[in-house]
Amino acid sequence: MLPLVAGLFVIVEALNKKGLIQMLTTILHQSLEKSVTGTVWSSSFIVTFVCNLMNNLPAGLIAGNIVQAGHVPEIVKSSILIGVDLGPNLSITEFLANILWLVALRREGITVSAGNFLKLDALIMTAALLFTIASLWL
Repeated sequence: MLPLVAGLFVIVEALNKKGLIQMLTTILHQSLEKSVTGTVWSSSFIVTFVCNLMNNLPAGLIAGNIVQAGHVPEIVKSSILIGVDLGPNLSITEFLANILWLVALRREGITVSAGNFLKLDALIMTAALLFTIASLWL
């Protein structure tokens, strides 16, 4: 496990050296200039989507580097963190807790297909994401 995590840090640093972090930071700042509210919503949904394309650890490391590279309002930082935390819940294999729950359910004789998991979790995760982001303004 340790070599895997170390490898993720190496990949993120390589992306940083290739200019990806700077490019994404520039895009984030351009979005902030247009609308903070729009940036809050879009950044959270983009990070959520990215967490389902790749594991949430490298996505979180990349997002963290982008946020640290520029001065970003706290509400945007929070929305990105929400996306990193809730995003991987959508797919069955992107979050260790999902895999552990599936193992425990199978031990009890309950089988959950990937399709059923995705249908149910798409509804639950999306609702949780919407309500959590909306709560940032409370």
